[in-house]
Amino acid sequence: MLEPASRYTGYTAYDYLEAGKDYREFAYAEQIGRVPAYQGLELTAEQDERTKRLLREETVISLHEHVQVFPEDMTDLREHIRQGREPTGYAGLARSGLTAVFDNGMDGTCCISSDAGWKYQDVLFDLGVRMADLAHQDFVIKAETLADIEHAAATGRVAHVFALEAATPIENEIDRLDVLYGFGVRQMGIAYSEANLLGSGLKERGDGGLTYLGDRAVERMNKLGIAIDISHSGDRTGLDVIRKSRTPVFITHAGSRTVWPTNRMKDDETIKACAERGGVIGIEAAPHTTLSKAHPRHSLESVMDHFTYCVDLVGIDHVSFGPDTLFGDHVGLHDTFAANLSLGQAHAGVEYDKVPYVDGLENPAEGFHNIIGWLVKHDYSDDEIRKVIGGNTVRVLKEVWV
Repeated sequence: MLEPASRYTGYTAYDYLEAGKDYREFAYAEQIGRVPAYQGLELTAEQDERTKRLLREETVISLHEHVQVFPEDMTDLREHIRQGREPTGYAGLARSGLTAVFDNGMDGTCCISSDAGWKYQDVLFDLGVRMADLAHQDFVIKAETLADIEHAAATGRVAHVFALEAATPIENEIDRLDVLYGFGVRQMGIAYSEANLLGSGLKERGDGGLTYLGDRAVERMNKLGIAIDISHSGDRTGLDVIRKSRTPVFITHAGSRTVWPTNRMKDDETIKACAERGGVIGIEAAPHTTLSKAHPRHSLESVMDHFTYCVDLVGIDHVSFGPDTLFGDHVGLHDTFAANLSLGQAHAGVEYDKVPYVDGLENPAEGFHNIIGWLVKHDYSDDEIRKVIGGNTVRVLKEVWV
């Protein structure tokens, strides 16, 4: 792995405050080394050096992560979230090699005022507190433009892009999209697993497609320059969004339903429609999502089965990565918030072996080192690797962002 970036000085979240006085303190999971390092790559010395060079020199962008650190004891999770002070994992990001990361916060589990999550005032509080912390250090920068990402690449920093998994918090107020844009949100999903006023989520029994309010929301997001994500939208709603949007759409974190037949994955029609309009699918790696028949125990190899299928389906110009990892026990998070995250419906009808973590893609600190290492080992060219670790995303953002 890379040594910590030179710009990182050891800052930890909310260092400018006094723990125990200004906020409630929790013991947090280790950002590096929480689980054993991945041993499955077995790179030669030459391959290892090439992997490190690509991670060091190229623009590396994750389309979907949660870069907060979670409590060491996950029984503290709900109480921790109620405090509304998620800590960014600066030390882990310094080891990640990432140039930019789309951080989706925890809006679905943002339970400051309600256990149901998704409340507008809670999401604004979460965004504001996170931004206050970012403003007190100089390694992770709040990114709102491609120039910010380029600046991060040139100066050894990490560009942090705020995103939301769904537009649910806007309710029926289209102007709230402007407010969220003003706060720095530059990517947003239409619906999570549950339907909202814009459209249907992937868990619903019926998918009514994009609503008239959803039409207006897509139009406003296009005008503002908010990248649209359909990862958790139902199939019809996702296709409606692709057709309605004037600019390409992202599937930031999903995989192929042909490879693993759950609602959480996308069907070939949606992946192809996304690509035909210039969009990109980011391959998912959250626990028990992108499994495969060839690798039913979730690991880097399972995830890359989805990558190779999607490349074969739509071409390498339309595939990237949105691993959807975090710092801490991701399986424990799913167990605690299974109802909020609709995991039962998303994976219904397909049996799988439960794992304690996804071997090789456990957190944001290690993910892209192992992804690039796998691509190097499997003889992808530098140009091909450059596209899937960031180039394809930049191409779309040039069309979407203002």
